[in-house]
Amino acid sequence: MKKFAVIFAALTIIFLVFFTVRAYYPNFGKFAEPTKTAPTISVAKKKADFKAAIIPSVTKIYGDLMQQYQQVAEAIETASDNDKLAALRQEYRATDNAELLMALKPHPQSIAIAQAALESSWATSRFYREANNVFGVWSFNANEPRIAAGKKRGDKTIWIKKYGSVEDSIRDYYRTLARGDAFKEFRQLKMETNNPFELVTKLDRYSELGAEYGDELAAIIRFNKFDSYDQQ
Repeated sequence: MKKFAVIFAALTIIFLVFFTVRAYYPNFGKFAEPTKTAPTISVAKKKADFKAAIIPSVTKIYGDLMQQYQQVAEAIETASDNDKLAALRQEYRATDNAELLMALKPHPQSIAIAQAALESSWATSRFYREANNVFGVWSFNANEPRIAAGKKRGDKTIWIKKYGSVEDSIRDYYRTLARGDAFKEFRQLKMETNNPFELVTKLDRYSELGAEYGDELAAIIRFNKFDSYDQQ
């Protein structure tokens, strides 16, 4: 009888200890649940998704712009449609037809694709996901669709343009390089060569990285063989 009393007392102490520990550590005695982590995407899958989302639109816009360039070049050669040429010169801030052709000639697709990859983090950035903004283009117009960036410049909010589609973003990007004073040397050089590795050296003013920006674009084009799209 004494033996059973001792066993009962021991079991009582064990249960009291167990439930006391459980009171402070609720998971004590439970099987651990597997930790839930966000699914990881392989580099190959990330790049494949980027290509599917971006390259068809770049190809389409490039084709549209090249067709326009060829039509304008023909109009200049035949001295026809002068009113249209005058309107285009004004739109693209060109002082003459030579500057207009510099503006209208689209630069190689490989450069656009490489910049899209760099500026959108391979189509994963918040700007891309929420605003179709492929190239990180800022907004300075409070009346246009836009979203706030996460960072500020001092106490000033940085705004990013919001586009209706990826194609709209790509078209605006080509237009920016066709009109901006910062890219005049880039426009001049693309009339002499279509070599993307030479042309990216003139995009140092697109980014605060300066000359390093062109080096990074060249590396992206070379490693991913994006220049193959320039041969189509």
